[in-house]
This record gives sequence, C-alpha cells and structure tokens, in this order.
Amino acid sequence: METSLYLPVKAFLEAAGYVVKGEVGGCDLVGLSGAEPPVVVVCELKLSFNLELLLQAVDRAALSDEVWVAARVSAKGRGREADRRYRDLCRRLGIGMLGVSDGGEVSVIVSSVSPMPRTNPKRRSRLVKEHQRRRGDPAVGGGSRAPIMTAYRQQALLCASALAQGLVRPRDMKALTPKAGSILRDNVYGWFERVDKGVYALTSVGQAALLRWPQSLLSDPAP
Repeated sequence: METSLYLPVKAFLEAAGYVVKGEVGGCDLVGLSGAEPPVVVVCELKLSFNLELLLQAVDRAALSDEVWVAARVSAKGRGREADRRYRDLCRRLGIGMLGVSDGGEVSVIVSSVSPMPRTNPKRRSRLVKEHQRRRGDPAVGGGSRAPIMTAYRQQALLCASALAQGLVRPRDMKALTPKAGSILRDNVYGWFERVDKGVYALTSVGQAALLRWPQSLLSDPAP
C-alpha cells in the first residue's frame, strides 16, 4: 500500500527541514518550513510511477511552492523511473521524483527546481491552516479507506473526551478548543446530544468514537 512509503518520505522531507504531516487537504504529505509565511511542500505517493500520480501532482501545484511524486522503485530497474520520457515530463512540469527502495531508502530521481505554475491563494491558505491546526501527525499519508483525522475531527474528539470526563458545558471546554460551542451545537458526527440549555452528553456513537480514537486532555490545545 501507498502508506508503506509514508514514513521514509516523511523522514526525507523532515531531514530537509520541514514539519511534515499526512493526509492534509487531500494531499498525501504536506511539509511546512519554519519561515513566515511558510514554504509549502506537497508529495503524492503511489506504489509505481504512473500518469495518475502526475495528474495529482499537477493539481497540487496550485497550492504548494514545491511538489514531489514518490513511488517504489523497481528492483529490476524496469519501472517508469528508468523511462527518460517520464523523467523529462516531470522536469518540464517542475515536479520532483523520489524513489523509495524496498529497504525504505529514498533517492532523488528528479529535483523539484523548475518554476511552478502560479498558486491558488485560497487553496494554499486552507492547506496551511489545516496543517497548523492538526495536533501532532495523526494520519498516515497514502491511505484512502479510513476516515481522515482532520483538525476539526480532533477538536470534536476533545469535546467528546471532555464530556466523558464530566465537563458538560461548552464554556468549560474553551481551554481545550475555543470552538467547543459550535462543535457541540452542530454535531457533525452525531456524537453529542443536548440534554438541557448549554448542557450536553455523549451519544453511543460518540462513545464508540472515543474507543476508536482515545484522546488525552493533557495534550496541547488545538488553535
């Protein structure tokens, strides 16, 4: 699965100085530099280099400063990474290529050095905000079957955990997430029920969510 490529590529980008998180804004990996505004790097993962991977990378170019594609390299050297035409296309598009060996070693096949198309400021801003609001790195990049652990879902889980520990009013949860009131009221996931004015309780669905995604209220609060 593509998720097997996530940790090697994450380590590669972190070594280059980026804070990397998986499955942010539909991207397999997103890295932010420490600068302000941050440099945004996106990488898409596939088990092999193909046209679909390049099409994804072209789309991601609208919201990043640098875009990469990464895939498993063929042990026999017969994969697309050996095809000069594929490499040349990446160069012309300004897309970097990373090869991942069976042992997890990452190599640069094509550097992402060409000028990228003009970015879409709104999409870029949404991507950066989602990355920065995530608590840690809860989602492995390259996955498509499990629900994505977005920043909103993380905050909703904090509210659920607070309810489970006896905090039943949104005002008591503001130290955990300032949006507790709207999260409980909107009840996007069906985890909460209003039992009195300004008082909430967990539903059975919310209890099941906490079993699936246990939360610690000792973690840093989400912004």
